[in-house]
Amino acid sequence: MDHFHLRDGVMYAEDVPLADIAAAVGTPVYVYSRATLERHARVFRDAVAPAGRVHTAFAVKSNPNLAVLRVMQREGFGADVVSGGELLRAMAAGIAPGDIVFSGVGKQEHELVAALDAGVGQINIESEEEGVELSALAAARGLRAPCALRVNPDIDAGTHEKISTGKRDNKFGVPNDRAVAMYARLAALPGLEMRGLAVHIGSQLSSLDPLEAAFVRLGGMIAELRAGGCTVTHADLGGGLGVPYKAGEVFPSPAEYGAMVARVTRGWDTALTFEPGRVIAGNAGVLLTRVIRVKRNANRDPFVIVDAAMNDLARPALYGAWHDFEAVRPNGTRMTANIVGPICETGDTFAMGREIDAVEAGDLAVFRTAGAYGATMASSYNSRGFVAEVMVDGDRFATVADRIAPETITAAERVPDWLQ
Repeated sequence: MDHFHLRDGVMYAEDVPLADIAAAVGTPVYVYSRATLERHARVFRDAVAPAGRVHTAFAVKSNPNLAVLRVMQREGFGADVVSGGELLRAMAAGIAPGDIVFSGVGKQEHELVAALDAGVGQINIESEEEGVELSALAAARGLRAPCALRVNPDIDAGTHEKISTGKRDNKFGVPNDRAVAMYARLAALPGLEMRGLAVHIGSQLSSLDPLEAAFVRLGGMIAELRAGGCTVTHADLGGGLGVPYKAGEVFPSPAEYGAMVARVTRGWDTALTFEPGRVIAGNAGVLLTRVIRVKRNANRDPFVIVDAAMNDLARPALYGAWHDFEAVRPNGTRMTANIVGPICETGDTFAMGREIDAVEAGDLAVFRTAGAYGATMASSYNSRGFVAEVMVDGDRFATVADRIAPETITAAERVPDWLQ
């Protein structure tokens, strides 16, 4: 459920007409619904509560906007971060360092130091080499870093290959057949408080079966570690639960996920961490765009050229991802068209041969389910500016990220003296 709906033939975000936002802020613009973010956060939190001692850490990479993060903080969520920049954002949004999990396969020394200095609640180690480096940094500061070892369970998540993270040939985590021995070696190092295992097999999962298989494998490792004398008090189960991008799609619900987790982890006697992102933010945002023109060619579907582009919403170009396209003021008629942006790349294509609301030049439309992995993946390709972001709260809205104009980006560049 989201809060983007038609009212008297016009699309609203909560109680604000999207046309009002376009008039005030311009297009393209991301629009987030606070009510939807809050509802999804509560549904997920309630779904996993029966599993016992749980900690929910919002995956900042899915949507790092400070206003979005503040909503999550007010809902009692911590943060899952994968860079020093995300760590700074999470703390700037008011999330306590102790509620932050620092993940990521390529943490640099300055990022490990920042995590130690901030006092983050957990660092997920992705290799023995990283653990050795972190041990030295922590010991030099007289600290013990709370850590989990991320395991690669070699399980196919059944998702797009670009967002699969739990197969043997993916870069994430340590091989499951080496994890137990590695954990024991790391636990013997100074400066490390090895407290558990972590797993995350991919994003946009459409079935609970791969997740259950990964968790069962993790439970076996926990038992093996304890039998060998190691302490295990925490298990990080990652995220990955998918959301419907296409009308009519059905995905496992948070309640079904929570019931599976409670069943599989019964008897583990560990605190559980969850790192939801897309399932919270995905349907809480749309990308509002305006039709530049409709280009009609003989003997083929017309091209609907919109002012949003692959630099604003990269998922269709990267993954062939689907986003429903709907007119803000539908007139009841339909057309079959190719939806494209203005970037000088054939890949700047959102849909081909798609049946959509009939639109003409100047009409407003939205790409649905754009609240996750949308603005955060934007670029300035073709010297376009960065898209603005807005949050709606009932009958009011505010710009929560300014549009960054091409002139501003250009002003940050320098021509050296020897080229003057």
